[in-house]
Amino acid sequence: MTKAKALVITGNGTNCEMEAAHACRLGGFDEARIAHISELMSGEVSLDDYHFLNLTGGFLDGDDLGSAKAQANRLRYAAVEGKGELLVDQISRFIADGKLILGVCNGFQLLVKMGMLPALGGNYLNQTATLTYNANGRFQDRWCYLKCDAASPSLYTRGIEGGVYLPVRHGEGKFLVDDANTLEAIETKHLTCLKYSDKHYAAPTMEFPENPNGSVNAIAGICDETGRVMGLMPHPEAFVHRTQHPRWTREDLPEEGEGLIFFKNAAKYVKENF
Repeated sequence: MTKAKALVITGNGTNCEMEAAHACRLGGFDEARIAHISELMSGEVSLDDYHFLNLTGGFLDGDDLGSAKAQANRLRYAAVEGKGELLVDQISRFIADGKLILGVCNGFQLLVKMGMLPALGGNYLNQTATLTYNANGRFQDRWCYLKCDAASPSLYTRGIEGGVYLPVRHGEGKFLVDDANTLEAIETKHLTCLKYSDKHYAAPTMEFPENPNGSVNAIAGICDETGRVMGLMPHPEAFVHRTQHPRWTREDLPEEGEGLIFFKNAAKYVKENF
C-alpha cells in the first residue's frame, strides 16, 4: 500500500495550515506536508506526489477583488516553471486520477471562484456560484449546527448521523448560484451535503444566527458529483479534540472532536484506493 500523503497549501494570507496538517495526521495520513504556493509554481512541489489537497482558511491576498478571487486567477493561469504546463493542469489531473480536494472557508471560496465547485457535469473550470458578504454585513465568529444529507455523494461526511457541530469565522460566507437551474441541479443531485440547521438537525434554517450568513437554501457546504471534491465554510480542522468545543468544561464529550471524521474518511479512502 502506498503511503497516504496530504498536501496543505500555505502563503498569500492563509492562516489555518498548521491545524489542517495536524487534522490530516490525526485522521490517519502518513504524511501531511505544508507547502507554500510558490513551491508549486516553481515546480519544487508537484501535486502528482500527493493524494489529498487541502485548501485552508484565511484571507488570500487580503481578499482583494473579493474573497479568494486573486488566488483563483493565479491557480487557473499560472505556469509551473520548467514543466511546460499550467498549475491548473496539475489540479485537473489530480482530480482525474481519483484524488481528493477539501476547501475550507477561504479554500471553499477559492474552489467556487475557480469553477471547481459545484462542477456540474464534470466541468471544473466553469464558475456557476459564488460566496459573498454575509447577509448581516458583519464578520461572524460562532459555532453552528450543520445538517448532513445522508444521500450526498460526499465521502467526507460518510458516517455522520444527523449532523455535525463546527465553528465558522468569515465575512463572505453567503453562498449564491447563478440561476435557478444550478440550484435545482445541486439539490437534486444531493451535492448540498451540509446545511445550517437548528440544534436538533431537524431542518435547514434561514434564521440568524443559526444561519450566520444568509446562504441560499441554508447551504454550508457542497461537493462535486464524485464526492471527492468538497468545500465548506465551517472549519472541521478546528474541532478535532474535545477541548476545542466551547462547552468542553461543562459537557461530557468524546475525546475525538466532530470535525475529525472528515479527515478520517479521506485517509480511509486513500488507503483503500492507492
